[in-house]
Amino acid sequence: MNAEQLQKTLRASQYAEQVLSLHQNFLEQDYAVDQFQCSLSTEKIQQYLHENLMDLTDELQWMKAIRVLRARLMFRWIWQDANQLTNVVTLTRELSDFADACINAAKNFARIPLIAKYGEPVSYSGKVQDLIVIAMGKLGAQELNLSSDIDLIFAFDEQGETNGRKCIDVQQFCILWGQKLIYLLEHITADGFVFRVDMRLRPWGDGSALAISHVALEKYLSQHGREWERYAWIKARIVSGGKEGDDLLDMTRPFVFRKYVDYTAFEAMRDMKAMIEREVARRNISDDIKLGAGGIREVEFIVQVFQLIYGGSKLELQDRQCLVSLQHLGEVGLLDAQAVLDLEDAYLFLRRLEHAIQALNDQQTQSLPTEPELRQRIIDTLGFESWQQFIDVLNEKRSKVIYQFEHLIKEKGYDSPAESFSQLEQQLEDVLDENAKNLIHEFWYGHAIKKLPAKAVQRLKEFWPHLIEAVLQSDSPQVALMRLMPLVESVMRRTVYLVMLIESKGALQRLVKMATVSPWICEELTHYPVLLDEFLSMDFELPKRKDLEDSLRQQLLRIEIDQVEDQMRVLRLFKKSNVLTVAASDVLAESPLMKVSDALTDIAEVSVIATLNLAYQMVAKRHGYPLDADGQRCSLDHIAFTVIGYGKVGGIELGYGSDLDLVFIHYMDEQADTDGQKAISGFEFAMRVAQKFMSLMTTQTLDGRVYEIDTRLRPSGEAGLLVTSLKAFEQYQLKSAWVWEHQAIVRARSIAGESSLRTKFEELRCRILTLPREEEMVRQEVLKMRQKMKDHLGSSKEQKKDGIFHLKQDAGGIVDIEFMAQYAVLAWSGTNKDLAHFSDNVRILEDAAKAGCLSSEDASALIQAYLRERAESHRLALANHNMQVSATDWHDTREIVCKLWQRLIDPTAIFALESE
Repeated sequence: MNAEQLQKTLRASQYAEQVLSLHQNFLEQDYAVDQFQCSLSTEKIQQYLHENLMDLTDELQWMKAIRVLRARLMFRWIWQDANQLTNVVTLTRELSDFADACINAAKNFARIPLIAKYGEPVSYSGKVQDLIVIAMGKLGAQELNLSSDIDLIFAFDEQGETNGRKCIDVQQFCILWGQKLIYLLEHITADGFVFRVDMRLRPWGDGSALAISHVALEKYLSQHGREWERYAWIKARIVSGGKEGDDLLDMTRPFVFRKYVDYTAFEAMRDMKAMIEREVARRNISDDIKLGAGGIREVEFIVQVFQLIYGGSKLELQDRQCLVSLQHLGEVGLLDAQAVLDLEDAYLFLRRLEHAIQALNDQQTQSLPTEPELRQRIIDTLGFESWQQFIDVLNEKRSKVIYQFEHLIKEKGYDSPAESFSQLEQQLEDVLDENAKNLIHEFWYGHAIKKLPAKAVQRLKEFWPHLIEAVLQSDSPQVALMRLMPLVESVMRRTVYLVMLIESKGALQRLVKMATVSPWICEELTHYPVLLDEFLSMDFELPKRKDLEDSLRQQLLRIEIDQVEDQMRVLRLFKKSNVLTVAASDVLAESPLMKVSDALTDIAEVSVIATLNLAYQMVAKRHGYPLDADGQRCSLDHIAFTVIGYGKVGGIELGYGSDLDLVFIHYMDEQADTDGQKAISGFEFAMRVAQKFMSLMTTQTLDGRVYEIDTRLRPSGEAGLLVTSLKAFEQYQLKSAWVWEHQAIVRARSIAGESSLRTKFEELRCRILTLPREEEMVRQEVLKMRQKMKDHLGSSKEQKKDGIFHLKQDAGGIVDIEFMAQYAVLAWSGTNKDLAHFSDNVRILEDAAKAGCLSSEDASALIQAYLRERAESHRLALANHNMQVSATDWHDTREIVCKLWQRLIDPTAIFALESE
């Protein structure tokens, strides 16, 4: 060995002296390979573990071999560090790679005796379960230091049982597995230890189960995860666990990185920063280069604050490594170039100093030594002439960190509105009537405020001037404020929302604009404040179908099939949050009507598909699978069940308050039994799926319903069965159905279920609609049904005299246009089959023009009238108004519709309009 380098190594580390005395032969062999000049790749480290542990089955021998290898590698790393043959980034990466390799080796060794005793851990779905090992802290970031402990969390994918003679559940198996892994690494023998293992970052910390399922972890983070845990999970990394481990980590990312600029993190980080400063003062740990002022933790804190706040919107900030993220902060302009250089320089210096301290005696400490001998060793290793010179440089580095840390989150509090509060209040007084002033007074001096915690009252007082300023900038200040007051009352205990609105001026302005336009949106947010999370994160683009499918699938994927309440909550909040997104896009981005309806229909369809799959799985789990009409087993990928959408959902024209007109059709052998232990007939199976579907969709919970559902369009209406076989549906439609039922099928469409059955339905629909019919008969039947609707749902004579026009039901309204489209299909598709292709009115009218059944001018005039009236109906729904509008304002549009109604259906219609 090089004598000078050896001397530097032994000067740097008393621990190295001990290793040399115990393992000199090994160390000389190791040195002979590359004179400790080269870095070690991940593969090389894994090879070392394999060569030293291969064929070892005795536990004591295995533990001895891995500890001796650890000592040899530690000597090498101390040698390289003392002689400046490595750098902080390379050394910490190699240490982390070694820890990863040791964890996996210990995990594999610990599994063997457990399998022999209990068998393999198998989930209820039949998958063998692996122990997912999550590295946290420095190991997670691959920044391990010379004598660091390793922070771990153990998890597994799914619950189940072992398949051996002695059966235990999967969780207990993984707990035993994790305990053995810890013992193999942490237990101190004559040869020392490998790594100290810290498990305190797991959910609920000490005293909780050592291993947790994916579902339980997800539930914990969503319901109980605290701000400091978001901070900790930034660095989380899967060491072992395969795809299931990757899926688990993906699940945690939305908890850590909110998908919008997370203004709530400012407040939480202020609190955490104050806690750090109090801890430093209380413990008097100024000599601790990690925890003291200007230390390593403050550098990491600065980086991680920006990661928490901006990481959801700037994906490059999601890196685990401190230095990498620091560079990204400079690149995206969140830190200036000099700040990045100062922090990087200080961090590297402090981490090298940390290694020098820990190399002395292989102890996990970051405190500067007090003994003169140890201090001399430190400055000799780091190349300083005196302790004072070293301290001067250290203080200079730390002062730059302290400066950045103190200026990270300004303690002056929230920015006040531009004008003084008294001026704002006076302006508000000028625009409010007496009733509104009284309501505001009652709010501030009522019982609700008196019962609030002091901190919540303070937050509310901080929020109030921001709200007033935003309201005064709106077109209708009193309307906006009165509509927002119930929302403020509903969230004033959940002050995180107030913080979000204070910190995000744009979000508050958008909220005020939405309130001015739509009381319906305010009511949704008031009743379900959790939707504010989505509202404040919106980019106001209409949701895409694939994104909707992926989002709902991921949310439902990890909920056990018997956790019905959780599933119902997901379905309800999915629907409500996405409809809110569409409404916001409609109001703020002025999205086109057809695209708004498409998006609302997509939300409904995705909800229906997911609910049908859940309902089918629930019934199948209890009763087994039925056979289809062709004798094939109806498993989850062949469910022989379809949901037919009628009306607005069938016509891809859903509005904000629309219910769903649905009919259930199955293709099962009604007589054959299912293949489960609690067997039932195929008919009963189909009936239970439909019933379960209805329950999941329509049960009133604290989160409301998913949709109101109307099933009266099924064969024989309310007197008919809830679910019908395809054959029975066909027989009914061809032999017993009224013309109005065929009229309804014009707007029918299969929206969920097994693809081949959906195709069968579409073929049947086309057959029904293209049956030859006499035009006069169709005209009379359509006219008769339309008159019934006008009599029951249209405006009264008194309302018509008062100049009221019901936008949907009166002559010249939406229903007239829908009936003309349906008439075109029933009367003319016998000779023009293309008319039966689409279920939406616009494309039906376009096809009628292409077929020459309507002139292009007439079709275009009807389409434009229909779109105008539907756009107004959307606006009225958002404003919580009924469909009654001024007849005078809609005279021209109605006249166009009535003239075409007269020409196609009823020659007297135009005179009816004139008489009004």
